[in-house]
Amino acid sequence: MHFSGFEDVIRFAIEKEEEAMNFYKELSKTARNPAMESVFLEWSSVEKKHKELLENLKISDTGGAKIENITDLKIGDYLVDVEQRPDMSYQDALILAIKREEKSFKLYSDLEARCKEKTLCDTFNHLKQEEAKHKLKLETEYDEFVLKEN
Repeated sequence: MHFSGFEDVIRFAIEKEEEAMNFYKELSKTARNPAMESVFLEWSSVEKKHKELLENLKISDTGGAKIENITDLKIGDYLVDVEQRPDMSYQDALILAIKREEKSFKLYSDLEARCKEKTLCDTFNHLKQEEAKHKLKLETEYDEFVLKEN
């Protein structure tokens, strides 16, 4: 994929956040436990906020962000990619969600590495951390409801 400028990259990120927002809303309908249903609905709202942040992004007004170290269980490294389909199992939906969060994390990591302005870098770092938190929660859910059942 080739981007001709900053605006193209941001547009791409906005599209991915919108896809994630819709994905988590749908995933909430298949959650195996009520707590995860709530988590997926909350994440749909978080992804909407990410989308809005990106839509309103101006290089000069993004503010500072706190840097966190998020644990990576690396379960996603060993899962086979799955295609999204209406009749997905909960296991496949979790795998897809983990893979999506990995890709989002990589996107924001790459953007952070390439940006030149500190406040913009802080914004990408914040988004990257959010995606890492989501991935950790998903991998924990996968561990609890898939690996322990098998």
